[in-house]
Amino acid sequence: MSKFVENQTNVLDILDSDDEGDDRSSRPQVQNHAADDRRLENRSFWKAGAFDIGPTKWNPSQGELEHARVHPKFLHSNATSHKWAFGAIAELLDNAVDEVNNGATFVKVDRVYSKIDNSPSLLFLDDGGGMDPDGMRKCMSLGYSTKKTNNTIGQYGNGFKTSTMRLGADVIVFSRACRNGRATQSVGLLSYTFLRKTGQDDVIVPMIDFDISKHWSEPILYGTQEDWSTNLKTILEWSPFNSKDDLIQQFEDIGPHGTKIVIYNLWLNDEGVYELNFNEDDEDIKLRDETAHLSKLSRKAADKQSHISYRLLHSLRAYASMLYLRKFKNFKIILRGKPVEQYIIADDLKYPEVAIYKPQVSSAKQAVVETTLGFIKEAPAIGVTGFNVYHKNRLIRPFWKVTGEGHSKGYGIVGVLEANFIEPAHDKQDFERSSVFSRLETKLKQMQMEYWRQHCHLIGHQPDPGYLRQLQKTSSVPLQTQDGSLGQTVLGRAVNLSPDLNGSQMGVHGRTIYNNDMPTIRPPPGFQTGLDREVACADNSKAIDEICDENIQLFMRCEQYMQKETELKTKVDNLEKQVADTKRKCAELSLRLEFLRSQKRFFQLDDKTLVVFCRLYGIGDGFDLRLREAG
Repeated sequence: MSKFVENQTNVLDILDSDDEGDDRSSRPQVQNHAADDRRLENRSFWKAGAFDIGPTKWNPSQGELEHARVHPKFLHSNATSHKWAFGAIAELLDNAVDEVNNGATFVKVDRVYSKIDNSPSLLFLDDGGGMDPDGMRKCMSLGYSTKKTNNTIGQYGNGFKTSTMRLGADVIVFSRACRNGRATQSVGLLSYTFLRKTGQDDVIVPMIDFDISKHWSEPILYGTQEDWSTNLKTILEWSPFNSKDDLIQQFEDIGPHGTKIVIYNLWLNDEGVYELNFNEDDEDIKLRDETAHLSKLSRKAADKQSHISYRLLHSLRAYASMLYLRKFKNFKIILRGKPVEQYIIADDLKYPEVAIYKPQVSSAKQAVVETTLGFIKEAPAIGVTGFNVYHKNRLIRPFWKVTGEGHSKGYGIVGVLEANFIEPAHDKQDFERSSVFSRLETKLKQMQMEYWRQHCHLIGHQPDPGYLRQLQKTSSVPLQTQDGSLGQTVLGRAVNLSPDLNGSQMGVHGRTIYNNDMPTIRPPPGFQTGLDREVACADNSKAIDEICDENIQLFMRCEQYMQKETELKTKVDNLEKQVADTKRKCAELSLRLEFLRSQKRFFQLDDKTLVVFCRLYGIGDGFDLRLREAG
């Protein structure tokens, strides 16, 4: 079996070298060591837990109480909560970000090579407060957490175990701290390989600690010297470091305080190559399977998926740039030697508006959520849509689509909000399904549809007719303000329309504020410009905003003309009725006139009597002269 594993290891090294294009000469030289004993037979994460549990010793030692035990297989099943490798990396970044409260200024994420077998490992290094021996033991245990404040992201005491075991089979942690005037450094090993290879039926985590307060390393004993030596021997045998001096040397780049995490024996995908691709981009870490999928897309689809909403699925740099809602002041995420530039998507939206939502929660303090909505700068060419929902500054659901697929309304609208009133799931990639979550989903859908009705014309779509009618009901004709400039009344308040630098008259207005009932209606940008002016012909030099304003004016003028056309049609119908009545009366008068001509006695009447007679019969004064002439 060992020979088979050794051959498998060589094949994996060749695959890694050929597929990623590594320069083998740039790697550290492999030491002569039995590396085959330090790897699992199955290196695929989703298959690593497929083994039978052997006999378990349940009899407690003398004087030991019965207690629940954790089988090594649970480490793997617990890590399956992370369906996405980047979600696991985000957990480790969260731990470093939480250390900002303890003075952390950076976290480094990089690839390093194991000195044992040249395989790539994943490194995390921060300069936070570090962990003392007690903190190290809580970190390595299940369910223990030292984070009790409301401004920390971690809370369950499970993230470190699930995330590290999702990325690799083994992890070694180095941490240096100073508590109560005592400086310590600790080493802990959580090795799934060790537990599986040695047939353990309980999770054993060897740890050693040193007191460095006196400028030299002095072992800290919690049991006997033999126990401490046994832990050291186990760490050296199953870690990438094969001597005590090599272990101590790992603290040199930590500084006076901080934590260093090395995840090794990284998992492979179903094709037998590493899930994490370190060599496609020297300044990034990619997910190999996602990258391969994108390479098969058409050029048009690839252009669409160059948006960050797609890149964050396979690029750690893109994902980390959006991972936190607010920009750090004195903290940096350094990925492979280059700082990650934070991307605040709310600052990159066109025509942003803020919607206020007050969710119904059981907490004593009423929650108020501000949601920023707007069109992405690529709209309408790219139809990316969705809400980026954060919890305690951490991205939980990126580009969450609250409308169904194929729904044309809302295309290009992106929202950003921080929902601290809902608890996230354990993997921090979704929220727990609850009535509060369902109400939030419904509210976000309403916000998106209302924003679309009011702003869709700004990116070239035809305005919503219902909204235009509602707008006309709440707006009056332009008025003259006290300073002589044009103005108009919107919802009972005067809106000043003063000329801007380009000569166009733009309204001075604030942002739309929604509440839990109906939104406050105001004319969208450009609707309150001078509609009585002639729209100048556009040329190629005009700005997009100016063209949009002219387009809006034309839409509004079209509505006015349609109303005028209706009014004119009504007026024409009335006039035609009057003409018909007049013709009928003229015909009656002609018949009466002929009758009078046939009567000789009628013409013997004097003029005064003739006029009276004509008036009695409804004959106008205009016929008096004609009657006299006929006589």
